[in-house]
Amino acid sequence: MALRMWASSTANALKLSSASRPHLLPPFSFSRCLSTVLDGLKYAESHEWVKHEGPVATIGITDHAQGHLGEVVFVELPEAGVTVSKSSGFGAVESVKASSDINSPISGEVVEVNKKLTEKPGLVNSSPYEDGWMIKVKPSDPSELESLLGPKEYTKFCEEEDASH
Repeated sequence: MALRMWASSTANALKLSSASRPHLLPPFSFSRCLSTVLDGLKYAESHEWVKHEGPVATIGITDHAQGHLGEVVFVELPEAGVTVSKSSGFGAVESVKASSDINSPISGEVVEVNKKLTEKPGLVNSSPYEDGWMIKVKPSDPSELESLLGPKEYTKFCEEEDASH
Protein backbone atom coordinates (compact mmCIF):
# COMPACT_ATOMS: atom_id res chain seq x y z
CA MET A 1 0.00 0.00 0.00
CA ALA A 2 2.76 2.43 0.95
CA LEU A 3 4.64 1.55 -2.24
CA ARG A 4 1.55 2.25 -4.35
CA MET A 5 1.00 5.59 -2.61
CA TRP A 6 4.66 6.51 -3.11
CA ALA A 7 4.58 5.48 -6.78
CA SER A 8 1.38 7.42 -7.36
CA SER A 9 2.62 10.58 -5.63
CA THR A 10 5.97 10.35 -7.44
CA ALA A 11 4.21 9.96 -10.79
CA ASN A 12 2.00 12.95 -10.00
CA ALA A 13 4.97 15.06 -8.93
CA LEU A 14 6.82 14.16 -12.12
CA LYS A 15 3.62 14.68 -14.14
CA LEU A 16 3.86 11.15 -15.56
CA SER A 17 0.86 9.60 -17.21
CA SER A 18 0.84 6.61 -19.51
CA ALA A 19 -2.48 7.84 -20.95
CA SER A 20 -0.91 11.04 -22.29
CA ARG A 21 2.27 9.29 -23.45
CA PRO A 22 1.33 5.74 -24.56
CA HIS A 23 4.70 5.34 -26.28
CA LEU A 24 6.39 5.69 -22.87
CA LEU A 25 4.66 2.79 -21.12
CA PRO A 26 6.94 1.22 -18.50
CA PRO A 27 8.28 -2.29 -19.14
CA PHE A 28 6.73 -3.45 -15.85
CA SER A 29 3.57 -2.97 -13.89
CA PHE A 30 2.68 -2.93 -10.24
CA SER A 31 0.13 -5.45 -9.10
CA ARG A 32 -2.22 -4.68 -6.23
CA CYS A 33 -1.02 -7.97 -4.78
CA LEU A 34 2.57 -7.05 -3.99
CA SER A 35 3.18 -10.44 -2.40
CA THR A 36 5.32 -13.14 -3.93
CA VAL A 37 3.36 -15.93 -5.61
CA LEU A 38 5.44 -18.81 -6.92
CA ASP A 39 4.89 -20.99 -9.98
CA GLY A 40 4.74 -24.70 -9.26
CA LEU A 41 2.64 -24.30 -6.12
CA LYS A 42 -1.11 -24.60 -5.51
CA TYR A 43 -2.95 -22.12 -3.29
CA ALA A 44 -6.02 -22.18 -1.06
CA GLU A 45 -8.35 -19.20 -0.68
CA SER A 46 -7.52 -19.35 3.04
CA HIS A 47 -3.93 -18.37 2.04
CA GLU A 48 -2.04 -21.64 2.44
CA TRP A 49 0.23 -23.05 -0.26
CA VAL A 50 0.97 -26.65 -1.25
CA LYS A 51 4.02 -28.04 -3.04
CA HIS A 52 3.33 -31.62 -4.13
CA GLU A 53 6.45 -33.68 -4.83
CA GLY A 54 6.16 -37.43 -5.18
CA PRO A 55 4.25 -38.96 -2.29
CA VAL A 56 4.54 -35.88 -0.04
CA ALA A 57 2.98 -32.40 -0.06
CA THR A 58 4.62 -29.53 1.81
CA ILE A 59 2.25 -26.92 3.27
CA GLY A 60 2.78 -23.40 4.60
CA ILE A 61 1.14 -19.99 4.62
CA THR A 62 1.55 -17.63 1.70
CA ASP A 63 3.62 -14.49 1.50
CA HIS A 64 0.32 -12.60 1.24
CA ALA A 65 -0.89 -14.11 4.54
CA GLN A 66 2.33 -13.43 6.44
CA GLY A 67 2.34 -9.87 5.13
CA HIS A 68 -1.12 -9.25 6.54
CA LEU A 69 -0.27 -10.93 9.84
CA GLY A 70 2.87 -8.93 10.49
CA GLU A 71 5.74 -10.23 12.59
CA VAL A 72 5.02 -13.85 13.54
CA VAL A 73 5.99 -14.54 17.15
CA PHE A 74 4.56 -18.04 17.74
CA VAL A 75 3.57 -21.03 15.60
CA GLU A 76 1.49 -23.97 16.88
CA LEU A 77 1.71 -27.11 14.76
CA PRO A 78 0.46 -30.71 15.11
CA GLU A 79 2.63 -33.74 15.78
CA ALA A 80 3.70 -36.13 13.05
CA GLY A 81 1.21 -38.97 12.63
CA VAL A 82 -1.87 -36.76 13.03
CA THR A 83 -4.46 -36.79 10.25
CA VAL A 84 -5.47 -33.44 8.76
CA SER A 85 -8.63 -32.76 6.73
CA LYS A 86 -9.12 -30.38 3.84
CA SER A 87 -10.38 -26.96 5.02
CA SER A 88 -9.94 -27.88 8.70
CA GLY A 89 -7.54 -26.22 11.10
CA PHE A 90 -4.27 -27.94 11.93
CA GLY A 91 -2.46 -25.19 13.82
CA ALA A 92 -2.20 -21.48 14.49
CA VAL A 93 0.11 -18.53 14.01
CA GLU A 94 0.32 -15.62 16.39
CA SER A 95 1.76 -12.30 15.34
CA VAL A 96 2.15 -8.91 16.94
CA LYS A 97 -1.14 -7.96 15.20
CA ALA A 98 -3.34 -11.06 15.33
CA SER A 99 -3.77 -14.77 15.90
CA SER A 100 -4.94 -16.90 13.00
CA ASP A 101 -5.82 -20.55 12.47
CA ILE A 102 -4.00 -22.43 9.73
CA ASN A 103 -6.23 -24.63 7.56
CA SER A 104 -5.08 -27.64 5.63
CA PRO A 105 -5.65 -27.26 1.88
CA ILE A 106 -5.65 -31.08 1.51
CA SER A 107 -6.39 -34.19 3.57
CA GLY A 108 -3.77 -36.66 4.70
CA GLU A 109 -1.34 -37.81 7.36
CA VAL A 110 1.27 -35.41 8.74
CA VAL A 111 4.65 -37.08 8.14
CA GLU A 112 6.91 -34.21 9.20
CA VAL A 113 6.64 -30.93 11.11
CA ASN A 114 9.01 -27.98 10.73
CA LYS A 115 10.57 -27.94 14.22
CA LYS A 116 12.66 -24.84 13.32
CA LEU A 117 9.51 -22.74 13.70
CA THR A 118 9.42 -23.43 17.45
CA GLU A 119 12.67 -21.54 17.94
CA LYS A 120 12.42 -19.19 14.94
CA PRO A 121 8.76 -18.42 14.14
CA GLY A 122 9.95 -15.40 12.11
CA LEU A 123 10.98 -17.80 9.33
CA VAL A 124 7.32 -17.66 8.32
CA ASN A 125 7.91 -13.97 7.51
CA SER A 126 11.42 -14.10 6.07
CA SER A 127 11.03 -17.30 4.03
CA PRO A 128 7.38 -18.38 3.76
CA TYR A 129 7.98 -20.74 0.81
CA GLU A 130 11.29 -22.25 1.88
CA ASP A 131 12.47 -22.27 5.51
CA GLY A 132 9.04 -21.23 6.82
CA TRP A 133 7.13 -24.32 5.61
CA MET A 134 4.92 -25.83 8.31
CA ILE A 135 4.01 -29.46 7.71
CA LYS A 136 4.58 -32.25 5.21
CA VAL A 137 1.58 -34.44 4.47
CA LYS A 138 1.07 -37.75 2.71
CA PRO A 139 -2.12 -36.88 0.77
CA SER A 140 -5.03 -39.31 1.22
CA ASP A 141 -6.81 -37.88 -1.83
CA PRO A 142 -4.38 -36.30 -4.33
CA SER A 143 -7.33 -35.17 -6.48
CA GLU A 144 -7.99 -32.47 -3.85
CA LEU A 145 -5.01 -30.61 -5.32
CA GLU A 146 -7.02 -30.00 -8.49
CA SER A 147 -9.51 -27.83 -6.59
CA LEU A 148 -6.77 -25.42 -5.45
CA LEU A 149 -5.80 -22.22 -7.24
CA GLY A 150 -2.83 -21.86 -9.56
CA PRO A 151 -0.46 -18.87 -9.25
CA LYS A 152 -2.41 -16.60 -11.64
CA GLU A 153 -5.76 -17.42 -10.06
CA TYR A 154 -4.36 -16.87 -6.56
CA THR A 155 -2.84 -13.51 -7.54
CA LYS A 156 -6.20 -12.41 -8.94
CA PHE A 157 -7.96 -13.67 -5.79
CA CYS A 158 -5.59 -11.61 -3.58
CA GLU A 159 -6.06 -8.49 -5.71
CA GLU A 160 -9.85 -8.80 -5.50
CA GLU A 161 -9.75 -9.52 -1.77
CA ASP A 162 -7.49 -6.54 -1.06
CA ALA A 163 -9.65 -4.25 -3.22
CA SER A 164 -12.74 -5.20 -1.22
CA HIS A 165 -11.14 -4.23 2.11
